[in-house]
Amino acid sequence: MKVSRQEAARRCVAVFDTGFFKALCEPARIAVLRELILLGRGDIAAIAARLPQDRSGVARHLQQLAASQIVTAKKEGRHVFYQIDAAAVAERLEGILAITRLLASAMSPGADGRLRLKSHAR
Repeated sequence: MKVSRQEAARRCVAVFDTGFFKALCEPARIAVLRELILLGRGDIAAIAARLPQDRSGVARHLQQLAASQIVTAKKEGRHVFYQIDAAAVAERLEGILAITRLLASAMSPGADGRLRLKSHAR
């Protein structure tokens, strides 16, 4: 599908300026995510025990990751257990790839003679 550069730019900025990317921009949040992936599933105490951050900091990071649909939270009794939502992350990344391909299409040769990005099939 061919779209204008203006539309491609609008879509790219909309994708890149999302909670998903904002959630992944904080190194401490990435550390929380890494430990959660290593654990597979864990509550705040289990994750915080593996990090130099206090529990309240870990809780804030987990809330941001959950709000961005990177992790899921499931309450069991008095505890909330978190785990990465790999299917949702993969779906989001596939959407980003589709937008990037749309951008490549919009940057293909046109009438104005500007340098364009080339699309490489794999």
